[in-house]
Amino acid sequence: MTPGKYVFSQIASFLDANDFKKCVDSYDGNYKVKQFTCWHQLLCMMFGQLSNRDSLSDLLLCLKTQRSKWYHLGIGSSISKSNLAYANEHRDWRIFADFASILIAQARGGASGNSELDYVADNSVYAIDTTTIDLCLNIFWWAKFRKHKGAIRLHTMLDVKTEIPCYMHITDGKVHEVNVLDRIAFEAGGFYIMDRAFVDWERLYGIHECKAYFVTRAKVNMKFKRVASAKVHKSSGVKCDQTIQLVNYYAGKEYPEHFRRIKYFDQETQKQFIFITNNFDLKPLQIADLYKHRWKIKLFFKWIKQHLKVKSFWGHSENAVKVQVYSALITFLTVVIVKQKMKLTQTHYEILQILSITLLNRTPINQLFEDALLQDFKEQNANQLKMF
Repeated sequence: MTPGKYVFSQIASFLDANDFKKCVDSYDGNYKVKQFTCWHQLLCMMFGQLSNRDSLSDLLLCLKTQRSKWYHLGIGSSISKSNLAYANEHRDWRIFADFASILIAQARGGASGNSELDYVADNSVYAIDTTTIDLCLNIFWWAKFRKHKGAIRLHTMLDVKTEIPCYMHITDGKVHEVNVLDRIAFEAGGFYIMDRAFVDWERLYGIHECKAYFVTRAKVNMKFKRVASAKVHKSSGVKCDQTIQLVNYYAGKEYPEHFRRIKYFDQETQKQFIFITNNFDLKPLQIADLYKHRWKIKLFFKWIKQHLKVKSFWGHSENAVKVQVYSALITFLTVVIVKQKMKLTQTHYEILQILSITLLNRTPINQLFEDALLQDFKEQNANQLKMF
């Protein structure tokens, strides 16, 4: 890495400005823009995410104290609160969404697989879920959710093997999570793990017709008839492994073929689970283990809410909120790419914490993460008298 460059500039160098320019040109993002371009907007938003700023005023207050460094940080020379606020309000959020998709492909291409899922080594495994972020309806008037409450929903698909989000769609709180299945292009041979809120027979049959596999939990009121049963070892926790068919007229019309029902009792949590899947090749315990990995998307939601700014927003319009969320996703993906290319051993959280206090340092990145401190050492005078 070039010595003398600020840490933030070194981080930004991992992003391809030409790829971003293609996204900008697709939506005329720099139309009639003279100085404060979309690239400057992105870097300002990333600086706010990495430095953990609480508001737009907080971000600009900090940047104004470092005016002499703006050029070397790559964020331009005409930054103001009104410029950044106007850009977030009016520049198309799809610019940032498309660039996030490019970074997702890069991050997934450099990631290593999960050795815990060797039994599906040749198949992709995805977890699909939705998280809700509450908003004040009086301020975010467009984010409909309840009568006196606003919210947005982040509909996300996570690559379980690499723990990298590969799709994110933002809607208001009224859009049900199952609707995201209409927007996903399902991969043949891929496994899609979902909770029971996604049980919609027509949409699940759509996954089946794409020659992909779903793993989810059955609803309590599911009506079915048993077609066949496989032998199981109940001592392993598997109580039954059945081939079933739906008996309700409309449900049977929406999903006319047989699928699999597995009842499993988890000794650790003392809970019983009933899984349904259209995969007949994996063992029952492997199906249960696949569903257990769905928890990784919950951990991803928890991580971004705790360590990135996706709960308090720097603008009130729908466009500004989406720009901020996709900027947070770009920041997360940049940290992932930095970790991969620099071959860092620290966790994503540790990298983010180190970067947050060193953005304006001139230290090369590889030196930031060198553990040169000796944690275990003996005192110089080890021959002390014993009192007892």
